[in-house]
Parts: sequence; structure tokens; C-alpha cells
Amino acid sequence: PPWWALFCFLFAIQVSLVVNVASECGFTDQHYRALQQLQRDLGPHHFNVLAFPCNQFGQQEPDSNGEIESFVRHTYSVSFPMFSKIAVTGTGAHPAFKYLTETSGKEPTWNFWKYLVAPDGKVVGAWDPTVSVEEIRPQIMELVRKLILQKREDL
Repeated sequence: PPWWALFCFLFAIQVSLVVNVASECGFTDQHYRALQQLQRDLGPHHFNVLAFPCNQFGQQEPDSNGEIESFVRHTYSVSFPMFSKIAVTGTGAHPAFKYLTETSGKEPTWNFWKYLVAPDGKVVGAWDPTVSVEEIRPQIMELVRKLILQKREDL
């Protein structure tokens, strides 16, 4: 299916941090600021945050895709990809999140779950929103470092 091709393409060339986001959550400000700083520091050639708005937890993402995009671009100067609003759990979960959940063994239970995906598409870590972006930054940086070194060897 087309979503799988895009999913594989995104993961095949870089390190990705996939996050289910929400605009009206207690974690919103802290996470969006940290995610944008991470994107600014490491992206976009070797790393990207991939944000998927979700309204499944506390109805904290009620707006339209356009309103969500406008909010995050204006409020947090977000430069990473923002996808359309999706479901991340249950029978209607988006296939990308089904893959992340199945391969990590961890299903989102709230907004701002983070999945670290290596360039080969393997999920190498999953964290709930109580784990800050700063706490997982060393693991992300190590994967990016390995990717850069591999690309240099391939030249």
C-alpha cells in the first residue's frame, strides 16, 4: 500500500523519532519545544521528527489538520513533518502505528509517545510522555552518528 512505501522511504534514509502529538495536552509545550530543538540540532538530512496528531487520549487534539499545522508552526516554529490526524491504538489504528506497536511491544496509552526508528526501519526504543526528549537525546545522537559514519564509508 502507498502508506507503507512512504513509511519505508522515510525510515530507510534517516533516523526518525515518531511521535503521536496533541495540542491541548499538559505535555504539549515541553515536548513541542524539545522536539523542535532536536529537529533544529540534528535534522533534516540524517534525522526527522515525524509527528502524528491524535485525538484518542483525552480528546486533546480536537482541531482540523490545518488548524493543528497552523498552531504548531506559529506557536513552536515547528519545521518537522506534521502528518494528518490519525488513530494510534485500537482496531482503527493507522498501519504505521500498528507496526510501531507490534515491533516495540509498547502501545501508546497517552499523547506524546515516542518511537525511535533506525534507518533500517527497526524500532530501537519506545517511551511514554513522562520520559523527556532530553533523556533520550543521547540514544538519538548515537544512531545519527552511526548513520553519518556509514554514509561516509559508502562514499
